[in-house]
Amino acid sequence: MRALLQRVLEAKVVVDGDIAGEIGTGILVFIGLAKEDTLEKGKKLIDKILKYRFFDDEQGKMGWNIRQANGGILLVSQFTLMAQTQKGLRPDFGPAMPPSEAKVLYEQLVEYAKSQFDHVQTGIFAADMKVHLVNDGPVTFNLEIE
Repeated sequence: MRALLQRVLEAKVVVDGDIAGEIGTGILVFIGLAKEDTLEKGKKLIDKILKYRFFDDEQGKMGWNIRQANGGILLVSQFTLMAQTQKGLRPDFGPAMPPSEAKVLYEQLVEYAKSQFDHVQTGIFAADMKVHLVNDGPVTFNLEIE
């Protein structure tokens, strides 16, 4: 399971011209699910994201988590994060969880995230999403749960 976290001033997901999810200051999280991923791994990932300190505190250091920063989280499924790219000139999506299984797990992760934090928005699984963001910093981290 991989998550690409971007600290944003604002972010939104647009599907067919409609806003599916939108936040102001917060974290845009792209989540990639592998074949062997489980809900337990996902809960660990969500818990880590909620505790991860990459917002500036009073001293200007990355000392605050999302709660302390009073921000929001925008969760977006992105199977391309699971691509193997070491060989050749075309990504290999073999490690990615099949869509039917990934949808179930993604929805469980969203439900868990919403039970742990009040300000969670999402994209739409497998939709043609247009993601708009203003990256703050830029600050971007890659988290993996194995």
